[in-house]
Amino acid sequence: MRSRHLTLFSAFILSLLLLAGCGGKQEETAKPAKNKEPKAEESYTIEHAMGPTEIKGTPKRVVILTNEGTEALLALGVKPVGAVKSWTGDPWYDHIKDQMEGVKELGLESEPNVEAIAALKPDLIIGNKMRHEKIYEQLKQIAPTVFSETLRGNWKDNFMLYAKAVNQEEKGKQIIAEYDKRIEDLKAKLGDKLNMKVSIVRFMAGDVRIYHKDSFSGVILDQLGFARPQSQNVNDFAETGVTKERIPAMDGDILFYFTYETGDGKASELEKEWINDPLFQNLNVAKQGKVYKVSDTIWNTAGGVLAAHLMVDDIEKYFLQGQ
Repeated sequence: MRSRHLTLFSAFILSLLLLAGCGGKQEETAKPAKNKEPKAEESYTIEHAMGPTEIKGTPKRVVILTNEGTEALLALGVKPVGAVKSWTGDPWYDHIKDQMEGVKELGLESEPNVEAIAALKPDLIIGNKMRHEKIYEQLKQIAPTVFSETLRGNWKDNFMLYAKAVNQEEKGKQIIAEYDKRIEDLKAKLGDKLNMKVSIVRFMAGDVRIYHKDSFSGVILDQLGFARPQSQNVNDFAETGVTKERIPAMDGDILFYFTYETGDGKASELEKEWINDPLFQNLNVAKQGKVYKVSDTIWNTAGGVLAAHLMVDDIEKYFLQGQ
């Protein structure tokens, strides 16, 4: 009998312990969660052509003052609130105009409208020392301002600076890695065609240029591994003010030329005059029918990552698919 009472008592105690445990869990569950304040976006400092600039939080209203910079932002998925006019187009290049709807046009790259920039109340301005050094002090009073150093051939350096400035460095690295992989894949496909000496010529109103390796098209050709005519195989920008006596320096196994036409027809007239000149027609490349006109926008003027991909499209077309 005593044993039975002990068993019942033990069961009673066990039940109380279980109930106490459940109550504790319920009480614990019922405790309100502590409110965690979201961390404010940290500031970061960008080292650039004019020194360090602190940027607080990821910029949302970005003004861009170079054509190649506009392409960089679009590739990064950042639509600027304002941008300088494309060198050709009304006001944007054909290959970006659909992405630029609603963007405020801010004048030319060589002379942006500072009052219009201020009116947009940007939280970041991106420009270039070669173009905008004289107005840097004005711009940095409006918003944090970051300048690239130069506008020559190596667009990838500028691209990564802009990616850091808009707090998109990792995405920028990915975009460059994908581009570099495309270049490597194309090199493998081109094979022996890379031994062809590629000549690059530009016609402008009042000027003819032979482009070297430190130009937009030159950098892309060099990364692909193409040969260049001896006089063009140098690490500078271009031979400018070329006279007809220099036409022999344009010869190569294949020649691409582009014309910067602003609408008055003068550059196109100059192009026609030179292409039809007996000295030009006597070039081996002309006799072989290997002279091709390509887009000045894509091969030179736009100067950014989107144009780089379009130029690579052209390379594939002319070397792998024929015209």
